[in-house]
Amino acid sequence: MKIAFFETEPWEADYLKSNLPNHELSFSEERIDADHMPESKDADILSVFTNCEVTAPVIGAFPNLKFMTTRSTGFDHVDRAALAARNIPLSYVPSYGENTVAEFAFGLLLTVSRKIFLSYDRIREEGSFDLDGLQGFDLRGKTIGIVGTGRIGRHMAKIAKGFEMEVIAFGAYPNDSLASELGFRYVSFEELLNAADVISFHVPELPTTFHMINMENTNLIKRGAIIINTARGSVVETTALVKALNEGILGGAGLDVLEEEVPTKDEKEFLISGKTRGHDLLTVLQNHLLIDMPNVIITPHNAFNTKEALQRILDTTIENINKFIDGAPVNLVK
Repeated sequence: MKIAFFETEPWEADYLKSNLPNHELSFSEERIDADHMPESKDADILSVFTNCEVTAPVIGAFPNLKFMTTRSTGFDHVDRAALAARNIPLSYVPSYGENTVAEFAFGLLLTVSRKIFLSYDRIREEGSFDLDGLQGFDLRGKTIGIVGTGRIGRHMAKIAKGFEMEVIAFGAYPNDSLASELGFRYVSFEELLNAADVISFHVPELPTTFHMINMENTNLIKRGAIIINTARGSVVETTALVKALNEGILGGAGLDVLEEEVPTKDEKEFLISGKTRGHDLLTVLQNHLLIDMPNVIITPHNAFNTKEALQRILDTTIENINKFIDGAPVNLVK
């Protein structure tokens, strides 16, 4: 089989070569999208990562394509309809770092709640140890609202209990036995917004999770609450987020994901290309406002990025490929 990997680092390529020895492998450190296509398009299998944009034209450019696997839990960067039209299955990595992402989410929360970056930056940039404006708040006794109680959400609940926080949750499929085991309770989304001092999102990108925070419901948020988003940028409407921060409805935000994330990361190329159709330029501009806000911490979609988690991602990807070749595919996106 000819297998093409995109967005890979050299060490990942070495590992994949040693574990897929009987196939013709190619590697690119670059993402694949309509503007970044490889010269060779004869691959039977494609393996992609989160910054790739696998649209219908990209899929159509590979006449021999039989299978695709994304090295991620999310799969919104792949045109599933275009794959389905050619009966090409898509596999993903359903679990690789539930503790990994939850730990990072709490890192964001602590950075915001205790103004850790501002403290560090003041010393680095000004050489000042002045504490003025650096007062934070305790997590103990505060209420955290966890949106989504899957693998990552349940780890969030465990960590929050370690900080002696009150935990409430909202989920599409409430798990009462889990709630009893971990000591939290399910509430409506509106009640969560009204009661939570911290709102942390751990849901996939779906029509039902699109803009869960929006212009219509920011008035329900408990004043001064902190938003943490390590899920998908589309969960929080950027315009509503900027407005709520600007008006003091929100006390801060820790964001590992953004709407219009790819154009924001590679803005110069995006603008020079002139191919802005289908993108929200207002959101790209608003992302700059968020970056400049002192009570907002933005990281580059880094919550997954530990040695252990990346190892698990590669192992699952290897399994996905081998199982497909054996005629018994696993971890299929339905």
